[in-house]
Amino acid sequence: MSATAPDDPDEGDFAAWLAERIGGYARRAVGEDEELSAWGLDSVALLGLFGDIEEEFGSLLDPADIWAHPTVRDLARYLAMRHGMGREPGRVRAVFVFTGQGCQHPRMAAGLHEALSAYRRHLAAADEAIAPYLGRSVRELILCGDPRVHQTALTQPALFAVQYALAMTLLEEEEVRPAAVLGHGTGEVAAAVVAGALSLEEAARLVCFRGASMQYLPSGGGMMATCASPFEAAEAAAGEPEVSIGAFNAARATVLSGAVDALERVRERLAAVGIAGTFLQVTHAFHSPLMEPVTSRFADAARHVAAGRPTVPYYSTVYGRRYDEPLAGGYWTEQITAPVRFADAARRMLAEQAPSHVVEIGPRAVLTPFLRRMAGTRGPACLAVCRGPGSNAVDLAGVLSQLDAGPLAGI
Repeated sequence: MSATAPDDPDEGDFAAWLAERIGGYARRAVGEDEELSAWGLDSVALLGLFGDIEEEFGSLLDPADIWAHPTVRDLARYLAMRHGMGREPGRVRAVFVFTGQGCQHPRMAAGLHEALSAYRRHLAAADEAIAPYLGRSVRELILCGDPRVHQTALTQPALFAVQYALAMTLLEEEEVRPAAVLGHGTGEVAAAVVAGALSLEEAARLVCFRGASMQYLPSGGGMMATCASPFEAAEAAAGEPEVSIGAFNAARATVLSGAVDALERVRERLAAVGIAGTFLQVTHAFHSPLMEPVTSRFADAARHVAAGRPTVPYYSTVYGRRYDEPLAGGYWTEQITAPVRFADAARRMLAEQAPSHVVEIGPRAVLTPFLRRMAGTRGPACLAVCRGPGSNAVDLAGVLSQLDAGPLAGI
Protein backbone atom coordinates (compact mmCIF):
# COMPACT_ATOMS: atom_id res chain seq x y z
CA MET A 1 0.00 0.00 0.00
CA SER A 2 1.63 3.21 -1.15
CA ALA A 3 -0.84 5.77 0.19
CA THR A 4 0.82 8.45 2.31
CA ALA A 5 -0.84 11.04 4.52
CA PRO A 6 -1.15 14.57 3.08
CA ASP A 7 0.28 17.37 5.25
CA ASP A 8 -3.03 19.18 5.94
CA PRO A 9 -5.76 16.86 4.67
CA ASP A 10 -9.32 17.89 3.85
CA GLU A 11 -12.27 15.59 3.17
CA GLY A 12 -11.13 14.85 -0.39
CA ASP A 13 -7.62 13.98 0.75
CA PHE A 14 -8.96 11.64 3.43
CA ALA A 15 -11.29 9.97 0.90
CA ALA A 16 -8.49 9.34 -1.60
CA TRP A 17 -6.18 8.03 1.12
CA LEU A 18 -8.87 5.75 2.56
CA ALA A 19 -9.89 4.42 -0.87
CA GLU A 20 -6.28 3.43 -1.60
CA ARG A 21 -5.72 1.87 1.82
CA ILE A 22 -8.98 -0.08 1.83
CA GLY A 23 -8.43 -1.09 -1.79
CA GLY A 24 -5.09 -2.56 -0.76
CA TYR A 25 -6.74 -4.68 1.92
CA ALA A 26 -9.64 -5.69 -0.34
CA ARG A 27 -7.33 -6.21 -3.36
CA ARG A 28 -9.62 -4.24 -5.64
CA ALA A 29 -10.77 -0.69 -6.34
CA VAL A 30 -13.16 0.64 -3.69
CA GLY A 31 -15.80 3.30 -4.44
CA GLU A 32 -16.34 6.25 -2.10
CA ASP A 33 -20.03 5.41 -1.62
CA GLU A 34 -19.59 1.65 -1.30
CA GLU A 35 -20.98 0.23 1.95
CA LEU A 36 -18.59 -1.23 4.52
CA SER A 37 -20.28 -4.63 4.18
CA ALA A 38 -19.17 -4.74 0.53
CA TRP A 39 -15.48 -4.16 1.27
CA GLY A 40 -14.97 -7.82 2.09
CA LEU A 41 -12.73 -7.10 5.07
CA ASP A 42 -12.56 -9.29 8.14
CA SER A 43 -12.11 -7.96 11.68
CA VAL A 44 -8.32 -8.29 11.44
CA ALA A 45 -8.22 -6.12 8.32
CA LEU A 46 -10.49 -3.52 9.92
CA LEU A 47 -8.24 -3.34 12.96
CA GLY A 48 -5.34 -2.96 10.56
CA LEU A 49 -7.14 -0.05 8.89
CA PHE A 50 -7.70 1.54 12.29
CA GLY A 51 -4.00 1.18 13.04
CA ASP A 52 -3.09 2.73 9.68
CA ILE A 53 -5.30 5.75 10.37
CA GLU A 54 -3.83 6.22 13.84
CA GLU A 55 -0.26 5.87 12.58
CA GLU A 56 -0.73 8.41 9.77
CA PHE A 57 -3.06 10.97 11.37
CA GLY A 58 -2.94 10.41 15.12
CA SER A 59 -5.78 9.54 17.47
CA LEU A 60 -8.81 10.75 15.52
CA LEU A 61 -11.25 7.90 16.10
CA ASP A 62 -12.11 4.72 17.98
CA PRO A 63 -12.31 1.33 16.21
CA ALA A 64 -16.12 1.39 16.54
CA ASP A 65 -16.23 4.67 14.60
CA ILE A 66 -15.33 2.76 11.43
CA TRP A 67 -18.61 0.82 11.69
CA ALA A 68 -20.54 4.02 12.48
CA HIS A 69 -19.36 5.62 9.21
CA PRO A 70 -19.94 2.83 6.70
CA THR A 71 -18.62 4.32 3.43
CA VAL A 72 -15.31 5.88 2.43
CA ARG A 73 -17.08 9.21 2.01
CA ASP A 74 -18.72 9.03 5.46
CA LEU A 75 -15.49 8.04 7.16
CA ALA A 76 -13.55 10.75 5.30
CA ARG A 77 -16.01 13.41 6.48
CA TYR A 78 -15.67 12.22 10.05
CA LEU A 79 -11.87 12.20 9.91
CA ALA A 80 -11.84 15.67 8.35
CA MET A 81 -14.11 16.94 11.13
CA ARG A 82 -11.94 15.41 13.86
CA HIS A 83 -8.76 16.70 12.21
CA GLY A 84 -10.23 20.20 11.88
CA MET A 85 -11.18 20.32 15.54
CA GLY A 86 -7.56 19.83 16.50
CA ARG A 87 -6.44 23.00 14.75
CA GLU A 88 -7.81 25.45 17.31
CA PRO A 89 -7.82 23.84 20.74
CA GLY A 90 -9.93 25.65 23.31
CA ARG A 91 -11.92 27.76 20.83
CA VAL A 92 -15.71 27.95 20.91
CA ARG A 93 -17.35 27.45 17.53
CA ALA A 94 -21.04 26.57 17.84
CA VAL A 95 -23.56 25.39 15.27
CA PHE A 96 -27.35 25.41 15.78
CA VAL A 97 -29.59 22.43 15.03
CA PHE A 98 -33.38 22.96 15.11
CA THR A 99 -35.72 20.09 15.97
CA GLY A 100 -38.71 19.00 13.89
CA GLN A 101 -42.34 18.16 14.49
CA GLY A 102 -42.94 15.46 17.09
CA CYS A 103 -40.94 17.11 19.87
CA GLN A 104 -43.76 19.51 20.82
CA HIS A 105 -45.58 19.30 24.15
CA PRO A 106 -48.00 21.49 26.15
CA ARG A 107 -46.27 24.40 27.93
CA MET A 108 -43.14 24.16 25.81
CA ALA A 109 -40.26 26.14 27.38
CA ALA A 110 -42.66 27.55 30.00
CA GLY A 111 -39.87 27.56 32.59
CA LEU A 112 -37.83 29.93 30.44
CA HIS A 113 -40.87 32.13 29.81
CA GLU A 114 -41.41 32.50 33.55
CA ALA A 115 -37.78 33.36 34.29
CA LEU A 116 -36.37 35.27 31.31
CA SER A 117 -37.57 38.63 30.07
CA ALA A 118 -35.54 38.18 26.87
CA TYR A 119 -37.30 34.91 26.00
CA ARG A 120 -40.70 36.49 26.78
CA ARG A 121 -39.95 39.39 24.47
CA HIS A 122 -38.92 37.22 21.54
CA LEU A 123 -41.86 34.82 21.98
CA ALA A 124 -44.18 37.85 21.98
CA ALA A 125 -42.61 39.03 18.71
CA ALA A 126 -43.19 35.62 17.11
CA ASP A 127 -46.76 35.59 18.45
CA GLU A 128 -47.43 38.98 16.89
CA ALA A 129 -46.08 37.85 13.52
CA ILE A 130 -48.09 34.60 13.57
CA ALA A 131 -51.44 35.95 14.84
CA PRO A 132 -52.72 37.42 11.52
CA TYR A 133 -52.35 34.02 9.80
CA LEU A 134 -53.31 31.71 12.67
CA GLY A 135 -56.22 33.81 13.92
CA ARG A 136 -55.24 33.33 17.56
CA SER A 137 -52.38 33.77 20.01
CA VAL A 138 -49.84 30.98 19.69
CA ARG A 139 -48.22 32.14 22.93
CA GLU A 140 -51.45 31.55 24.87
CA LEU A 141 -51.84 28.15 23.18
CA ILE A 142 -48.37 27.12 24.33
CA LEU A 143 -48.47 28.46 27.87
CA CYS A 144 -51.99 27.37 28.85
CA GLY A 145 -51.11 23.71 28.28
CA ASP A 146 -53.68 23.24 25.52
CA PRO A 147 -53.41 19.66 24.14
CA ARG A 148 -54.37 21.03 20.71
CA VAL A 149 -50.69 21.91 20.37
CA HIS A 150 -50.46 18.43 18.81
CA GLN A 151 -52.78 19.41 15.92
CA THR A 152 -50.62 20.03 12.87
CA ALA A 153 -52.12 23.42 12.00
CA LEU A 154 -51.14 24.62 15.48
CA THR A 155 -48.03 22.48 16.09
CA GLN A 156 -45.94 23.96 13.32
CA PRO A 157 -46.41 27.67 14.16
CA ALA A 158 -46.11 26.89 17.90
CA LEU A 159 -42.87 24.98 17.41
CA PHE A 160 -41.52 27.74 15.15
CA ALA A 161 -42.38 30.40 17.76
CA VAL A 162 -40.53 28.55 20.52
CA GLN A 163 -37.50 27.89 18.34
CA TYR A 164 -37.37 31.49 17.15
CA ALA A 165 -37.57 32.80 20.72
CA LEU A 166 -34.88 30.39 21.94
CA ALA A 167 -32.54 31.23 19.06
CA MET A 168 -33.02 34.98 19.39
CA THR A 169 -32.38 34.76 23.13
CA LEU A 170 -29.02 33.14 22.37
CA LEU A 171 -28.23 35.44 19.45
CA GLU A 172 -29.30 38.87 20.59
CA GLU A 173 -29.18 38.61 24.36
CA GLU A 174 -26.19 36.33 24.91
CA GLU A 175 -24.31 36.94 21.64
CA VAL A 176 -23.95 33.27 20.78
CA ARG A 177 -23.36 33.39 17.01
CA PRO A 178 -23.72 30.13 15.07
CA ALA A 179 -21.08 29.13 12.55
CA ALA A 180 -23.79 27.20 10.66
CA VAL A 181 -27.42 26.12 11.03
CA LEU A 182 -29.42 23.01 10.23
CA GLY A 183 -33.12 22.25 10.69
CA HIS A 184 -34.97 18.93 10.86
CA GLY A 185 -38.23 19.15 8.89
CA THR A 186 -40.29 22.03 10.26
CA GLY A 187 -37.18 23.22 12.08
CA GLU A 188 -35.76 24.32 8.74
CA VAL A 189 -38.03 27.39 8.84
CA ALA A 190 -36.53 28.71 12.10
CA ALA A 191 -33.06 27.81 10.81
CA ALA A 192 -33.76 29.90 7.68
CA VAL A 193 -34.59 32.95 9.81
CA VAL A 194 -31.37 32.61 11.82
CA ALA A 195 -29.46 32.18 8.54
CA GLY A 196 -30.91 35.45 7.24
CA ALA A 197 -32.82 33.87 4.36
CA LEU A 198 -36.32 34.60 5.74
CA SER A 199 -37.66 37.48 7.80
CA LEU A 200 -39.75 36.71 10.87
CA GLU A 201 -42.89 37.88 9.07
CA GLU A 202 -42.25 35.77 5.95
CA ALA A 203 -41.42 32.73 8.05
CA ALA A 204 -44.59 33.16 10.13
CA ARG A 205 -46.71 33.28 6.98
CA LEU A 206 -44.95 30.27 5.50
CA VAL A 207 -45.17 28.05 8.58
CA CYS A 208 -48.83 28.87 9.23
CA PHE A 209 -49.85 28.04 5.68
CA ARG A 210 -47.70 24.91 5.74
CA GLY A 211 -49.36 23.61 8.90
CA ALA A 212 -52.89 24.49 7.80
CA SER A 213 -52.41 22.83 4.41
CA MET A 214 -51.26 19.57 6.00
CA GLN A 215 -53.85 19.55 8.80
CA TYR A 216 -56.74 19.00 6.44
CA LEU A 217 -55.34 16.07 4.55
CA PRO A 218 -57.31 12.84 5.16
CA SER A 219 -56.41 11.11 8.41
CA GLY A 220 -54.81 7.67 8.60
CA GLY A 221 -51.19 8.66 8.11
CA GLY A 222 -48.35 8.44 10.60
CA MET A 223 -44.62 8.11 11.15
CA MET A 224 -42.64 5.41 12.91
CA ALA A 225 -39.10 5.69 14.29
CA THR A 226 -37.06 2.50 13.98
CA CYS A 227 -33.65 1.21 15.01
CA ALA A 228 -33.20 -0.11 11.48
CA SER A 229 -30.66 0.84 8.85
CA PRO A 230 -32.14 2.38 5.69
CA PHE A 231 -31.68 -0.95 3.91
CA GLU A 232 -33.44 -2.91 6.67
CA ALA A 233 -36.27 -0.37 6.80
CA ALA A 234 -36.76 -0.44 3.03
CA GLU A 235 -36.68 -4.23 3.01
CA ALA A 236 -39.36 -4.42 5.74
CA ALA A 237 -41.51 -1.90 3.84
CA ALA A 238 -41.25 -3.75 0.53
CA GLY A 239 -44.72 -4.59 -0.72
CA GLU A 240 -46.28 -1.65 1.14
CA PRO A 241 -46.73 1.05 -1.53
CA GLU A 242 -48.06 3.52 1.04
CA VAL A 243 -44.91 3.37 3.19
CA SER A 244 -41.63 5.13 2.42
CA ILE A 245 -38.60 6.40 4.31
CA GLY A 246 -39.46 9.76 5.85
CA ALA A 247 -36.17 10.53 7.59
CA PHE A 248 -32.58 9.30 7.67
CA ASN A 249 -31.58 10.32 11.19
CA ALA A 250 -28.48 8.16 11.79
CA ALA A 251 -26.87 4.92 10.65
CA ARG A 252 -29.45 2.85 12.55
CA ALA A 253 -32.19 5.40 13.08
CA THR A 254 -34.60 5.45 10.15
CA VAL A 255 -38.10 6.90 10.23
CA LEU A 256 -40.82 5.37 8.07
CA SER A 257 -43.79 7.41 6.91
CA GLY A 258 -47.10 6.25 5.48
CA ALA A 259 -50.53 4.81 6.18
CA VAL A 260 -50.89 3.73 9.82
CA ASP A 261 -52.25 0.25 9.04
CA ALA A 262 -49.34 -0.39 6.66
CA LEU A 263 -46.85 0.90 9.23
CA GLU A 264 -48.27 -1.55 11.77
CA ARG A 265 -47.53 -4.42 9.40
CA VAL A 266 -44.00 -3.13 8.86
CA ARG A 267 -43.48 -2.84 12.61
CA GLU A 268 -44.45 -6.49 13.03
CA ARG A 269 -41.92 -7.53 10.37
CA LEU A 270 -39.17 -5.53 12.04
CA ALA A 271 -40.07 -6.90 15.47
CA ALA A 272 -39.77 -10.44 14.09
CA VAL A 273 -36.06 -9.78 13.43
CA GLY A 274 -35.48 -7.95 16.71
CA ILE A 275 -35.76 -4.36 15.48
CA ALA A 276 -37.94 -1.95 17.48
CA GLY A 277 -40.36 0.56 16.00
CA THR A 278 -42.17 3.40 17.82
CA PHE A 279 -44.92 5.60 16.44
CA LEU A 280 -44.26 9.35 16.64
CA GLN A 281 -46.77 11.87 17.95
CA VAL A 282 -47.78 13.23 14.57
CA THR A 283 -51.09 13.25 12.72
CA HIS A 284 -49.98 12.66 9.14
CA ALA A 285 -47.40 10.87 7.00
CA PHE A 286 -45.04 13.82 6.70
CA HIS A 287 -42.17 13.78 4.22
CA SER A 288 -43.79 11.11 2.08
CA PRO A 289 -45.68 10.90 -1.24
CA LEU A 290 -48.92 10.88 0.79
CA MET A 291 -48.38 14.64 1.24
CA GLU A 292 -48.53 15.19 -2.52
CA PRO A 293 -52.18 16.44 -2.55
CA VAL A 294 -51.18 19.65 -0.71
CA THR A 295 -48.18 20.58 -2.84
CA SER A 296 -50.00 22.33 -5.69
CA ARG A 297 -51.97 24.63 -3.41
CA PHE A 298 -49.01 25.20 -1.15
CA ALA A 299 -46.77 26.04 -4.12
CA ASP A 300 -49.22 28.74 -5.26
CA ALA A 301 -48.99 30.44 -1.87
CA ALA A 302 -45.31 29.80 -1.20
CA ARG A 303 -44.15 31.42 -4.44
CA HIS A 304 -45.12 34.78 -2.94
CA VAL A 305 -42.75 34.31 0.02
CA ALA A 306 -39.86 36.76 -0.23
CA ALA A 307 -36.66 34.83 0.45
CA GLY A 308 -32.96 35.41 0.08
CA ARG A 309 -29.76 33.43 0.15
CA PRO A 310 -28.52 32.33 3.57
CA THR A 311 -25.85 34.59 5.02
CA VAL A 312 -24.90 31.92 7.57
CA PRO A 313 -23.94 28.45 6.19
CA TYR A 314 -27.25 26.59 5.86
CA TYR A 315 -27.27 22.80 5.77
CA SER A 316 -30.35 21.51 3.98
CA THR A 317 -32.06 18.34 5.14
CA VAL A 318 -33.83 18.22 1.77
CA TYR A 319 -30.54 17.72 -0.06
CA GLY A 320 -28.31 16.52 2.78
CA ARG A 321 -25.64 19.17 2.19
CA ARG A 322 -24.88 22.87 2.41
CA TYR A 323 -27.37 24.93 0.41
CA ASP A 324 -26.51 28.44 -0.77
CA GLU A 325 -29.44 29.22 -3.09
CA PRO A 326 -32.44 31.40 -2.08
CA LEU A 327 -34.83 29.53 0.22
CA ALA A 328 -37.82 30.44 -1.92
CA GLY A 329 -41.19 28.76 -2.50
CA GLY A 330 -39.88 25.93 -4.65
CA TYR A 331 -37.58 24.76 -1.88
CA TRP A 332 -40.36 24.65 0.72
CA THR A 333 -42.71 22.87 -1.67
CA GLU A 334 -40.15 20.16 -2.39
CA GLN A 335 -39.50 19.82 1.34
CA ILE A 336 -43.08 18.66 2.00
CA THR A 337 -42.68 15.31 0.25
CA ALA A 338 -38.89 14.85 0.40
CA PRO A 339 -37.40 12.59 3.09
CA VAL A 340 -35.42 14.37 5.80
CA ARG A 341 -31.75 13.70 5.09
CA PHE A 342 -30.65 14.72 8.56
CA ALA A 343 -27.77 12.25 8.85
CA ASP A 344 -26.15 13.40 5.60
CA ALA A 345 -26.61 17.10 6.38
CA ALA A 346 -25.36 16.76 9.96
CA ARG A 347 -22.29 14.73 8.97
CA ARG A 348 -21.37 17.26 6.31
CA MET A 349 -21.84 20.15 8.72
CA LEU A 350 -19.68 18.47 11.34
CA ALA A 351 -16.96 17.71 8.81
CA GLU A 352 -16.97 21.06 7.00
CA GLN A 353 -17.52 23.39 9.95
CA ALA A 354 -15.50 21.50 12.62
CA PRO A 355 -17.60 22.91 15.49
CA SER A 356 -16.57 22.75 19.11
CA HIS A 357 -20.24 22.71 20.19
CA VAL A 358 -23.55 21.65 18.65
CA VAL A 359 -26.59 23.36 20.20
CA GLU A 360 -29.99 21.70 19.73
CA ILE A 361 -32.75 24.31 19.70
CA GLY A 362 -36.26 23.09 20.44
CA PRO A 363 -38.56 22.25 23.34
CA ARG A 364 -37.18 18.75 23.86
CA ALA A 365 -33.81 17.08 23.18
CA VAL A 366 -34.39 14.54 20.40
CA LEU A 367 -31.49 15.03 17.97
CA THR A 368 -28.65 15.28 20.49
CA PRO A 369 -28.22 11.47 20.81
CA PHE A 370 -27.88 11.14 17.02
CA LEU A 371 -25.39 14.00 16.88
CA ARG A 372 -23.29 12.49 19.64
CA ARG A 373 -23.17 9.18 17.80
CA MET A 374 -22.11 10.88 14.57
CA ALA A 375 -19.46 13.02 16.23
CA GLY A 376 -17.99 10.18 18.30
CA THR A 377 -16.58 10.20 21.81
CA ARG A 378 -14.05 12.93 21.05
CA GLY A 379 -16.30 15.04 18.85
CA PRO A 380 -17.94 18.40 19.64
CA ALA A 381 -19.94 18.87 22.83
CA CYS A 382 -23.65 18.40 22.07
CA LEU A 383 -25.90 20.65 24.15
CA ALA A 384 -29.70 20.96 24.33
CA VAL A 385 -31.19 24.35 25.24
CA CYS A 386 -34.31 22.54 26.53
CA ARG A 387 -34.03 18.95 27.65
CA GLY A 388 -37.78 18.51 28.10
CA PRO A 389 -40.87 19.79 29.92
CA GLY A 390 -38.97 20.55 33.14
CA SER A 391 -36.27 22.70 31.54
CA ASN A 392 -35.73 26.16 33.00
CA ALA A 393 -33.31 29.07 33.11
CA VAL A 394 -30.79 27.07 35.14
CA ASP A 395 -30.46 24.58 32.28
CA LEU A 396 -29.95 27.42 29.81
CA ALA A 397 -27.35 28.99 32.09
CA GLY A 398 -25.45 25.69 32.01
CA VAL A 399 -25.48 25.71 28.21
CA LEU A 400 -24.25 29.30 28.10
CA SER A 401 -21.49 28.49 30.55
CA GLN A 402 -20.19 25.78 28.25
CA LEU A 403 -20.41 28.18 25.31
CA ASP A 404 -18.43 30.77 27.24
CA ALA A 405 -21.29 33.26 26.74
CA GLY A 406 -22.14 36.20 28.98
CA PRO A 407 -24.34 36.02 32.09
CA LEU A 408 -28.10 35.67 31.73
CA ALA A 409 -29.94 38.97 31.91
CA GLY A 410 -33.36 39.43 33.40
CA ILE A 411 -33.62 36.33 35.55
